[in-house]
Amino acid sequence: MFPCGPGSLSIPVPWAAALLLALGVERALAIPEICIQCPGSVQNLSKVALYCKQTPELMLHARCCLNQKGTILGLDLQNCSLKDPGLNFPQAHTAIIIDLQANPLKHDLSDTFHGFTQLQTLILPQDVNCPGGINAWNTVTLYTDNQTCLGQRNLCNSTRDAEICPENGSCVPDGPGLLLCVCADGFHGYKCMRQGSFPLLMFFGILGSATLSISILLWGTQRRKAKAS
Repeated sequence: MFPCGPGSLSIPVPWAAALLLALGVERALAIPEICIQCPGSVQNLSKVALYCKQTPELMLHARCCLNQKGTILGLDLQNCSLKDPGLNFPQAHTAIIIDLQANPLKHDLSDTFHGFTQLQTLILPQDVNCPGGINAWNTVTLYTDNQTCLGQRNLCNSTRDAEICPENGSCVPDGPGLLLCVCADGFHGYKCMRQGSFPLLMFFGILGSATLSISILLWGTQRRKAKAS
């Protein structure tokens, strides 16, 4: 018999164990796919592990350093036989440090780091250039076994081209060596020249009408074919 008085736990032990197991499984499934893309775990002496251990709130899971919300702050995919970072790589866009050394990566990774605006340390194979080139980083250091890119620069602050964005747009960083022009409030369209909010109601109304018309036309055509046969 289990006690049922005030403040007592009325859940039988087997059910409690099953509940804890289910929660553990759910937590394990919540780990981003990029963290388990490569077998094994982060090595104790890797820079990702050292970064993660500096803050008690951060945790090492598989190949990732995560905060308590499950956000990726560090990713270590070194020595994973990767020719490219893979389709799940954008899941690590919040990372501050990424290690990709000892992989047969392609030489141009410029388009791979769209949205990686928080990245401050990137470790690459020796023959792979830092995305965005040397102008996208404060320091680029070539070692015997890797190339390290440190301190991502905000090119919106350093570019000398005052007209890189239209008059009603503003420049925002979009990753190493990448820029993005965002229209100001109240403007949209090509070169942010159209004023006012985007006409969503009209857009979806026209789209819905066109879809309905095409569906009716196709239905009528198929019906006539069926009668003829």
